[in-house]
Amino acid sequence: MLLLCPPGVYRAESDTELLIDVTRGGGFARGRNVLDVGTGCGALALAAARSGAATVTAVDLSLRSVVTTWLNSRVHGARVAVHRGDLFDPVAGRRFGLVMANPPYVPAASSRLPRHAMGRCWDAGPDGRALIDRICAGVQHVLAPDGDVLLVHSAVCDVDLTLAALDRAGLVARVAATATVPFGPVMRARAAMLESRGLIRPGQREEELVVVRARHA
Repeated sequence: MLLLCPPGVYRAESDTELLIDVTRGGGFARGRNVLDVGTGCGALALAAARSGAATVTAVDLSLRSVVTTWLNSRVHGARVAVHRGDLFDPVAGRRFGLVMANPPYVPAASSRLPRHAMGRCWDAGPDGRALIDRICAGVQHVLAPDGDVLLVHSAVCDVDLTLAALDRAGLVARVAATATVPFGPVMRARAAMLESRGLIRPGQREEELVVVRARHA
């Protein structure tokens, strides 16, 4: 599926593809109200719509991403409601049968998150968990009683921390899928920094992508 993706908007990569495969393979979107948090170019939202979702809502803090997702949904004839805002703020008070998220998760040199540069698509603080932890802490408030959360990130960010964070939020979580892929340009450029922090092995130039599934206990 060809998608518009102007500079400054996250382009669908291997992590997005893995999450889409899990969603389609498990029939997670079919007949459900779906929320795509941090939608980027809208790839996850459009995949959910094509997989038979009852409704699809997409949220992103970036105005450019919001406009891009809106355009892509119209070009492909998908009914997607797009909102600008911080994570779950635009949908406060609503509940969704499926919450999907592919947040920024690349460890960065600084704890300061970029607001306007391309780095906002992947920078997530020194350990890569700045957005992951916020999603884990807040997702239960927008998740329907019988709903599912599907969250993808790199094992560099420590999947055990994600499982523990979701457990603290009252959810039962497990690893639903994994895939090993070569480092992309950003990870390659930061390999020395990641090695110095002990986040990867010396000489490691591939990462494991992990999809975590969570439900209410």
